[in-house]
Amino acid sequence: MPEAGRAIIRDQQAIGGTALPWADRAAFAERMLGWELRSHAEAQAHAGPVVFDRGVPDVIGYLTLCGLPVPPHMHRAAALYRYNPTIFLAPFWPEIYAADTERRQSTAEAEATAAAMVTAYETAGYHILPLPLAPVADRVTFVRGEIDRALAQP
Repeated sequence: MPEAGRAIIRDQQAIGGTALPWADRAAFAERMLGWELRSHAEAQAHAGPVVFDRGVPDVIGYLTLCGLPVPPHMHRAAALYRYNPTIFLAPFWPEIYAADTERRQSTAEAEATAAAMVTAYETAGYHILPLPLAPVADRVTFVRGEIDRALAQP
């Protein structure tokens, strides 16, 4: 399932909206939550494994990182809309990080974001399986291998 943040930023920029991480972080987080809930519902219609770029705990991690309160409904969403107990997480990798028009974080902010996501997912009860710091093709092979291995278990 595609990443919410970039799509929301593009949409908000196109319409002159303010639900942007540099304008109204709380509104941006609410839109991300809505996106993740729709993605979760959409995934239920698919047979077999579905890989999400982000999930509900990311929204909690984002608000925590920003020093904003996490509304109770977001904690409820994280409890109700669950993913596989083991999640893949791309660790921060400074050698490949690049800011752009949608990702305006400094390297330090990006690293802090990665740490906040680890905390958010662990707090939500997930086991984190870090992706290898390797080329995309190798990461794909890793993810596919782990999914195949999990599906083969009784």
